[in-house]
Amino acid sequence: MTEHKDHPMLGIALMSGFCVVAPCADAVVKILGAEMTSANILLFRFALQAVLLLPLVWLMRRPWPARGRPLRLTFLRTLLHMAGVYFMIVSLRYLPLADAIAIAFVMPFLTLLAGSFFLGEEIGPRRMAAVAVGFCGTLLVIQPSFVAVGWKALLPLLVAVNFTAFSLVTRQVARATDPIAMQAVSGVMATVILVPLMLLADALSLPGMAYDTPPLHLWGLVLLTGLFGSFGHLLMTWSLRFAPAATLAPMQYLELPMTAVIGWLVFREFPDGLALLGIGIIIAAGLYIILRERSIARSAPEAPLPHPPAPPPVP
Repeated sequence: MTEHKDHPMLGIALMSGFCVVAPCADAVVKILGAEMTSANILLFRFALQAVLLLPLVWLMRRPWPARGRPLRLTFLRTLLHMAGVYFMIVSLRYLPLADAIAIAFVMPFLTLLAGSFFLGEEIGPRRMAAVAVGFCGTLLVIQPSFVAVGWKALLPLLVAVNFTAFSLVTRQVARATDPIAMQAVSGVMATVILVPLMLLADALSLPGMAYDTPPLHLWGLVLLTGLFGSFGHLLMTWSLRFAPAATLAPMQYLELPMTAVIGWLVFREFPDGLALLGIGIIIAAGLYIILRERSIARSAPEAPLPHPPAPPPVP
């Protein structure tokens, strides 16, 4: 039996890809939020994930355990994923794109601490210092106006807490399951949960929860939501297979400058001087982590880590 060995640089590269795709998905969701309810966006997000990935699972014959601990963890992961995406969809209705993502950026710091506390992953003083510096940069970017939006400005904090738990569960299940198959099954699970709830809401005439077919001119954006969401979280899942959560946490800060760029291109929202300073600090902290991990990878002995075997890498 082949032992699994972490590959930090590969995990970092995959997480960097996620940091590019995720803001694109958030921008599309923000546009859709002007004409669709949050519940309908959530339904199409996961239904399209299932539709897009199930054929790949069949064609590529990707195995997926249908019982036991992987099934339970995948179900828990799906619930956390649904809740996190829903909170972000609602957040983007009230907050600018960059603000919502910036407030949610307590998540990498929470992930770092949780990975150390629950999974026994080593942090190290230099990595902790880099995360702290990146977090300080995030604070410079955050310029919330709680007077303007009230308690709704706290919604991204719920996203952060939720996706911290999501990352930890993903770290546990990703080593024992195929990423594409797991994402496909999650899409099916979420759709099976959401459809009865929305039909019930329709029967009870609950506002904002009933199913509503999107107008024809929105279908292109709806499809993009499924594509970006599915591919983005595949990248995240792959990254967590190859590197500890503590290693990847600082890299997630790279999502913030990408969000600022997309916010300017799509919504003409551009960070001010203080926010730009914060973005520079975040990038510097992320680059330091890359150099630090490269140095550790070069000097580490070729000893296998005590992790369960993982399936072959997915092309």
